Amino acid sequence: MEEPFNEHPIVPFRPHPLLRGGHAQTLAGVYWPAPLAPYSARRHQLLLADGDRIVLHDDCPTTWVEGDRTALLIHGLAGSHASGYMCRIAHKLSAAGIRAFRMDLRGCGAGLGLARMPYHSGRSEDAAAALHEIARLAPGSPATLLGFSLGANMTLKLLGELGAERCGNLDSALAVCPPVDLAACSRRISRGSGRLYDRFFLKLLVGQVSAASALAPHEPHLKLRAKPRSLWEFDDRFTAAVCGFGSADNYYREASSAQFVPRIQLPTLIIAARDDPMIPHETLEQLDRPSCVRLYLAGHGGHLGFLARRGIDRDRRWIDWRAVEWVLAQSQNLAQAQPATPP
Repeated sequence: MEEPFNEHPIVPFRPHPLLRGGHAQTLAGVYWPAPLAPYSARRHQLLLADGDRIVLHDDCPTTWVEGDRTALLIHGLAGSHASGYMCRIAHKLSAAGIRAFRMDLRGCGAGLGLARMPYHSGRSEDAAAALHEIARLAPGSPATLLGFSLGANMTLKLLGELGAERCGNLDSALAVCPPVDLAACSRRISRGSGRLYDRFFLKLLVGQVSAASALAPHEPHLKLRAKPRSLWEFDDRFTAAVCGFGSADNYYREASSAQFVPRIQLPTLIIAARDDPMIPHETLEQLDRPSCVRLYLAGHGGHLGFLARRGIDRDRRWIDWRAVEWVLAQSQNLAQAQPATPP
């Protein structure tokens, strides 16, 4: 049985007049100046089933009490809890009374040196472990899962794997710019202007592997024996080899979330843009979506960009406010669904 899905109105995205293209939006999403709140989160180290550890950064409002909503945020490729969108959205959620947990995937951010195995787009079990830990820390509080880019693929994969099963207190999710077909995304960034992103992420990933290897010289599997020339080569020589997929093609096939979406049974919103330079919008339009999964595909916005014109929100960060609205809407839906207390 699918959970009932209340249609949530979405404020349409209207791009900044000088940032209409997908590349401009993507770059502005990273480099547009934004004040960031000082770090004040409490850190929780979480021991995983295979002995590795990840870190949760707990941004808890002073007004929050058990029973109030929580949110788990999962970053994208080569990101961390300190990525701009993670900091901004966690701060805005906290200001709205939501207890936000920012997750560092294996070896990322504060998790550097705590994991023997690397992260990848299919490690949905790590997201599940984080949700169970949040349920332990806040046993009476419902949770919304928010994934961004690679974290969004992980989010959709987990939801489909769960089906009707519960995972902690999870009751809803948001996936922003999910690469639901990893092979199609790999092909997109291997050609033309996409190669700029290929080289950019490759440099960051090689740096992550080098940093992890320096902290664990006794772990030979963390070393790159030959420098890859593309993300596909990185995934083929490192990700797939170390994580047991055998090849990049097999990794992409097994970890892509498109095949899991039809089995999702929780209210889920997917937000993406037609001009995303890394994710073909056709892969999202062709998803076999159950009624509980809604897709909002903006004409513009790039990849995690969505810099808007003035007058829509309190700042130009349109995606931040849609994330906050979606999380708050889940609490409202839950309250409306609960039976009235008899006099």
